[in-house]
Amino acid sequence: MAALDLQEQEQIEELKGWWKENGNQVLGALFMVAIVVGGWRGWQYYQHEQASKSAMFYAEFVKQLESNDAGRVNDAAAAMLEKFPSTAYAPRAALTAALVNEQSKDVARATTQLQWVIDNAEEAELRDVARLRLGALLLDEGKYSEIMSLLSIEHSSAFDALYADLRGDVYNAQGKAEEARSAYKLAYEKIDANSMYRNLIQMKLDALIVNK
Repeated sequence: MAALDLQEQEQIEELKGWWKENGNQVLGALFMVAIVVGGWRGWQYYQHEQASKSAMFYAEFVKQLESNDAGRVNDAAAAMLEKFPSTAYAPRAALTAALVNEQSKDVARATTQLQWVIDNAEEAELRDVARLRLGALLLDEGKYSEIMSLLSIEHSSAFDALYADLRGDVYNAQGKAEEARSAYKLAYEKIDANSMYRNLIQMKLDALIVNK
């Protein structure tokens, strides 16, 4: 037993020596693990809280839509963009508010909201939609070069027809009949055969032939 006690004592002394040399490093490593794990859990909680709060704000935005009051809609959208700009709700609120402003002829505000979506939305499809709608607004103002810059940006193939159609509108407005015809033909080929929008593109093509 005495020999065993002596052996245990030696092991304890060795452990003390090792701890004296390496203890700080071990504690530092454990501390970093605690921070990472705790930070991740905190981030998850934060994300959950953000998702819940942003959903509530978006619900309030939808409620204001039902009021048909552009001012209240814009206030709700602005709150969404300010407090939860990185959520999926924010660009949707901006797109919807822009449509309300387009209908109420507040082009400047609609333009600002659409540009916000283009600059901030994480979903490429939402940016594609915003570019199309902004391009349509700019068409009324005769800002053709700006529209073409928007249309030159890479977009989802699902939007090929709509992008080609808007490009045709720009050429048509500039009196470039041949370029317009080519763009409209491409739009007609790309659009779904069962889409009612296809008839509109055909009408544009027919109008070019009549005016040729």
